[in-house]
Amino acid sequence: MKTYLDAILAFHRERARADTRSFQDVFHLASQMPPCRGFAHAIAHESDSRLAVIAEIKRRSPSKGNLNIDVDPVVLAQQYELGGATCLSVLTDVEHFAGSPEDLRIARGSVGLPVLRKDFTVDLRDICDARLMGADAVLLIAAALTGAEMASFHEVATSLGLDVLVEVHDERELEVALTANASMIGVNQRDLVTFQVDHERAVRMGGVIPSHVVRVAESGVRGRDDAQSLRDAGYDAVLVGESLVTATNPTESLQLLRCT
Repeated sequence: MKTYLDAILAFHRERARADTRSFQDVFHLASQMPPCRGFAHAIAHESDSRLAVIAEIKRRSPSKGNLNIDVDPVVLAQQYELGGATCLSVLTDVEHFAGSPEDLRIARGSVGLPVLRKDFTVDLRDICDARLMGADAVLLIAAALTGAEMASFHEVATSLGLDVLVEVHDERELEVALTANASMIGVNQRDLVTFQVDHERAVRMGGVIPSHVVRVAESGVRGRDDAQSLRDAGYDAVLVGESLVTATNPTESLQLLRCT
């Protein structure tokens, strides 16, 4: 069955095929950027005492439509920082999520938090672009890449100083991530076919991810009870978008997620 991910990946792969830039040239430019802020380190440090929160700036989603289409990245980033966010995640996909690289640049420039570029990485130049727009971390989705792609993408990202959040859905994808030496793994609770959130998946996976890996639960975190159950399952952080960008008071909503 075709999923929304299939269509999005096809779009990004076609765009990558049309990109005439030399990887070597883009890599050289990216390697000249200032040091990253330490995304994984911030999570690991915070999780010693409480659940870290990666707060997301997200305007819309393919499955639910507009969430907060006119959001001001500066205002929201500062509200997140005030609420105790450990890191930010910013959607940069224009066509499907109404995000942009400018959203990331603006948000990162308004706070001191490390920032994840949340997008669909299908080409090595995508990783360089993440570094060039100021990201401190990049997302690699196991369901979107071959094992060989995962390994090479992970290596290029770390060589540029980026932290890498490898997203998985099950034990098979976890093995792909670990084979690529992933040190930060996110478990997406949302099923890519039905769009339903499966909290038991994250709880199950939390028990099989090695303890030396930074563990992040993604999608479907609706409030403190969800956050606490994920903390109890061994997660260091939760990545939360929809419930925060649609909240009346994002600062207060975020504070409730910071479980000990």
